[in-house]
Amino acid sequence: MSSSTSRAPSVIVVTGPSGAGKGTLIREVLQRVPGVEASVSATTRERRPGEQDGREYHFIGLAEFLDRIEQGDLLEHVTYVSGHRYGTLRSEIDRIRAEGKVPLLELETEGALRVKREVPGAVTIFISASVEELERRLRERATESTGEIGERIALARHQLEQAYLFDYVVENDELDRAVEELTALVRGLLAGIGTMARP
Repeated sequence: MSSSTSRAPSVIVVTGPSGAGKGTLIREVLQRVPGVEASVSATTRERRPGEQDGREYHFIGLAEFLDRIEQGDLLEHVTYVSGHRYGTLRSEIDRIRAEGKVPLLELETEGALRVKREVPGAVTIFISASVEELERRLRERATESTGEIGERIALARHQLEQAYLFDYVVENDELDRAVEELTALVRGLLAGIGTMARP
């Protein structure tokens, strides 16, 4: 792909199974690549101690969330098993673009596929890791019960089978290498060059 015929993406979406290290990789990319900015999601869950509205999330009530869906204000949205809803505000994407940056979104696989279908110029990146590595990381986090970990691993297997649906795949079995690969990929995308082929 030549830079004369390519442009920077309208939005970059990072997705992958739980335990793949999406959040860690995104934090590293944000520190290394000044042309991108993380999009802050909206959620209906209660604010936790130390969280600030507009920093971790845009905290809104269920009625407002449903109204925003109705008005078409959400680019994508999902309801978790907990009943809490999360979504990407179109206004957040517009704000980042107005600052001359490319929005970087961390989404579940279904939300990522929806953005890929509906947003012209969107680029999707799937963060992968072996099932064994995902299970090890989930157990180390110790935030879920054994049953919940089993459910997450079953879902991860399904998501890994869908990796081919995304534009790029970055393997995160070794953090430093994955950080370098994702950083190079995002820099190439911002330069308007598809620098990496999917395996």
